[in-house]
Amino acid sequence: MPLNVNEIRKHFPALSLQDEGRPRIYLDNPGGTQVPQQVVQRVTQYLIETNANHDGHFKTSRESDLVLEAAHQAMADFLNAPSAAEIIFGPNMTTLTFAISRSLAHWFKAGEEIILTRMDHDANVMPWFQMARDLGMKVIWLDFDRQNYLYDLDVLQQLISNRTRLIAVNYASNAIGTINDIKKICQIAHAHNIVVYVDAVQYVPHAPTDVQKLGCDFLVCSAYKFFGPHQGILWGRLELLEKLPAYKVRPAKDEPPGKFETGTQCHEGQAGTLGTLEYFTMIGQSMAMEFHQQYSMLPERSSYLHAAMCAIREYETGLSAHLIEGLKAIKGVKIHGITDPLEMDQRVPTVSFIKDGQHPAAMAEKLARENIFVWDGDYYAVEVIRHLGLQDQGGMLRVGAVHYNTIAEIDKLLNIMELMK
Repeated sequence: MPLNVNEIRKHFPALSLQDEGRPRIYLDNPGGTQVPQQVVQRVTQYLIETNANHDGHFKTSRESDLVLEAAHQAMADFLNAPSAAEIIFGPNMTTLTFAISRSLAHWFKAGEEIILTRMDHDANVMPWFQMARDLGMKVIWLDFDRQNYLYDLDVLQQLISNRTRLIAVNYASNAIGTINDIKKICQIAHAHNIVVYVDAVQYVPHAPTDVQKLGCDFLVCSAYKFFGPHQGILWGRLELLEKLPAYKVRPAKDEPPGKFETGTQCHEGQAGTLGTLEYFTMIGQSMAMEFHQQYSMLPERSSYLHAAMCAIREYETGLSAHLIEGLKAIKGVKIHGITDPLEMDQRVPTVSFIKDGQHPAAMAEKLARENIFVWDGDYYAVEVIRHLGLQDQGGMLRVGAVHYNTIAEIDKLLNIMELMK
């Protein structure tokens, strides 16, 4: 049974809201998605029934700890991590990355090098840039091709030296939508004993993520980008997390994940993340049967989660193709990103573009008046906008569909874009 978008939409309370009789069209999803009812229920249940601090002897504390353990294990299943001890929750991806960069700084020294990219969100740039500055390390930049919007991995090979210690790279771009070959990048890096830190914030909502197959050392994502609450999640190899020094208070545990989750966490956020993964499991069980065999070697819940993301990926590929073909037919529109119908497997449904004579902010405002929600500017992808030479033109307009969006919603956006003068 393929993904049934009408049934999907029933799970999301926000999708039924209207403003002055007009439905809301959420195409701002790369900046944050709406949540299914399972998330609302988990957060509410936590705050009413198990709201307590960690590691107490009384009932609410014990039950709270069980919820947190369940959230860690569910995320491990979602990412196919070998152990729940490798899952670290935090306020957001940016905060987690700054924290890990501070810890990793103990393993690097002046004169060594790190490789950053022109395609990354600034949260996977500035933590490392500032670390390098503080240590006296050299930053090497990997550009993407402005014609095909891809990295040239032969160029990456050439950038690596015997002084390279870290590569920070994105799995999918939050600006141009490109999906990068992380597995190959990790193979290249590990041949030189280089640590690979992957920003998967924009990939995880759209397709299965398997950290064991990727071969990276760290991978970070954000629950609020995959239909959950405002939480960041970091996965790291257990042997690295065990060795890595952590900045923590003395009573905090000395083993992962506790050593990196110092202080009181957002327990209701972790409960809500568990609710998101229960929602995905439901999709995997009821709407992704054709993908079950593909993941039959995984534990049951993990197989359902991965099957669900395959079904989502298949549906969203159709949305991407429809949006891109519609935009290409509008006079004056220039899409910055992969547009070939045969290459939709190399992008997520995040599409950014400019239009002759129209400032991105003005276009976003016009769409907002029609209750269509999109983003404009650089969306913190500062290097992308600079590399494309668009920083003085207001960046781009960004439309980001997810699996609860419909062709009809995209057609409404396209109709307005066609009339926009």
